Amino acid sequence: MSVDPIAISRSALDVEWQRMQVIAENLANESTTRVAGGGPWRPLELISGPTGFSAAMERGSSMSEPHTVAVLTIEPRGGLRRIYDPNHPDADANGLVAYPAIDHAGQMAALVKTARVYESNLTVMSLAQQMTMRALEIGKR
Repeated sequence: MSVDPIAISRSALDVEWQRMQVIAENLANESTTRVAGGGPWRPLELISGPTGFSAAMERGSSMSEPHTVAVLTIEPRGGLRRIYDPNHPDADANGLVAYPAIDHAGQMAALVKTARVYESNLTVMSLAQQMTMRALEIGKR
């Protein structure tokens, strides 16, 4: 079993970058009451995990070695909040407008957390490269 910290960190960087994009999309559509398919915007959530996780669960076995990380799915999550605004073009017969139930503070906290995870993976990659270079230097002696 070999561990490739650079490949693991690289895959985690890709996942966290996509998570940042999903969070930004949620924040940008916080007040979107109508999308092309009809209805208000639905907040999205990115679900990630180790590669091979789904297959291991189907086999009923455990994962014995380190794997890279991948996006498993991006799903619409969350409900709607209704605001009384009878003059809004998307108001229903009772004057209520459906907005996505996006927790702005929660999304901002998730964005900060995602940025920290991204930074930590950059650090892991840097340290792995430094260790490799040091090993090469020792091997030259």
